[in-house]
Amino acid sequence: MWNLLGLLDGSGVTLEGGEAPGGEARPSRTEPKSRSLQPQIGILCPVCDAQVDLPLGGVKALTIDHLAMNDVMLESLRGEGQGLVCDLCSDREVEKRCQTCKANLCHFCCQAHRRQKKTMYHTMVDLKDLKGYSRVGKPILCPAHPAEELRLFCELCDRPVCRDCVVGEHREHPYDFTSNVIHKHGDSVRELLRGTQPHVEALEEALAQIKSVNSGLQERVEAVAADVRTFSEGYIKAIEEHRDKLLKQLDDIRVQKENSLQLQKAQLEQLLADMRTGVEFTEHLLTSGSDLEILITKGVVVERLRKLNKVEYSARLGVNDKISFCPQEKAGQCRGYEVYGAINTKEVDPSKCVLQGEDLHRAREKQTASFTLLCKDAAGESMGRGGDNVQVAVVPKDKKDSPVRTVVKDNKDGSYHVSYTPKEPGVYTVWVCIREQHVQGSPFTVTVRRKHRPHPGVFHCCTFCSSGGQKTARCACGGTMPGGYLGCGHGHKGHPGRPHWSCCGKFIEKSECTYTGGQSAPRSLLRTVAL
Repeated sequence: MWNLLGLLDGSGVTLEGGEAPGGEARPSRTEPKSRSLQPQIGILCPVCDAQVDLPLGGVKALTIDHLAMNDVMLESLRGEGQGLVCDLCSDREVEKRCQTCKANLCHFCCQAHRRQKKTMYHTMVDLKDLKGYSRVGKPILCPAHPAEELRLFCELCDRPVCRDCVVGEHREHPYDFTSNVIHKHGDSVRELLRGTQPHVEALEEALAQIKSVNSGLQERVEAVAADVRTFSEGYIKAIEEHRDKLLKQLDDIRVQKENSLQLQKAQLEQLLADMRTGVEFTEHLLTSGSDLEILITKGVVVERLRKLNKVEYSARLGVNDKISFCPQEKAGQCRGYEVYGAINTKEVDPSKCVLQGEDLHRAREKQTASFTLLCKDAAGESMGRGGDNVQVAVVPKDKKDSPVRTVVKDNKDGSYHVSYTPKEPGVYTVWVCIREQHVQGSPFTVTVRRKHRPHPGVFHCCTFCSSGGQKTARCACGGTMPGGYLGCGHGHKGHPGRPHWSCCGKFIEKSECTYTGGQSAPRSLLRTVAL
């Protein structure tokens, strides 16, 4: 009850009559009419969080939990009665308990209790002997008549009452002893309990499932986390190993290039020294020697200079500093993991690149034409990777200010697919450049012809087969058959001896039709076309 009073502390709600803190008159419990006009107050149970509406009497009018009070009494008794005071004098600590009166008594009141004739034969029990008891509660007294114990039950009001209540407020109400009506009311409560217990079991089962799933979830999370850690640690080790390989490869490239440069340097230095010696000796001879000395030494000098002039050497560097790292390039597997990143020392050489494709020098108007560019290095080897700056331009010779839109697709393997769609027939010039340098074969010309004319006829072996034996069906090959057949047939006059088009007579299935469709064309030819 004290906790409930605390819940309402500071809320502005007063439980007794008198004056509110602000000085305004507050309603008294003796004024039910004015009290009923106020809005009903609800509080939340601190245990189950259920909302409870306060009765008109406030917190003190709430139903008392006598079982809880009994438990509190038992806990106090188990603690040697510390904190309990006498129920009669309310001053001294409890020493004994009257089992008849259900009262806790101090030593003085216990002596007085035994001297009175009415209570002298009551059973008195020491507190230490009550520790094994399950119930030691006091008699439940009537709140309206504190001297009377609640022994009766009013059926109309559905609440326990005392003897004074049935002759006063509950006069003419049907009532009976609590021991007589407990079976009926207890059975109704048990019936409700039976309906509630399945819900409890269902909720417990649901909570058990939640606990089980949560436990499984935690285990699964830990297992997946372990997998992630294992994968990450393995991947990190693979990346570190791949990094070390790349760094070693880079260092090997450095050593190789440095050795090549040093070798070329030594060769050029030696050759330069020989050249300077020959040049200086010859210049000294020509400037300081006499005519006879020059003529005597001429043969040796000429032979030496001729040998020096015949020495083959290249002033072009044998190696370069072109080293790049391609992080997007696949580098195979390391420790079972796919790794990326490769060191590339190749440099594309436009003069070694190759253009190829069927549409390299021919195209049709309004039809997409394409060709392929294969990029190679100075040694003629495929680059094996993409990423080069390929520039393509397709321009009509007579309209240089109207270039055709081109699309360059990087195949990521050193090849590039180039496509464009010319809008008009004519001659076009195609430029293909890498780093603003023309590739091998660029620029070149493309002849764009008019749009390809499809065949309106059928590609058949003979007219007899394709028309289903119709006599009036004809073929552009001009062949006929005996018996009035106007079309060609196998082994008969005019048959070309191989499959051909019925509309124009061409032998190539994928070819342009030359049939003009003029008025002089036989009408029966259209039948074959339709078939």
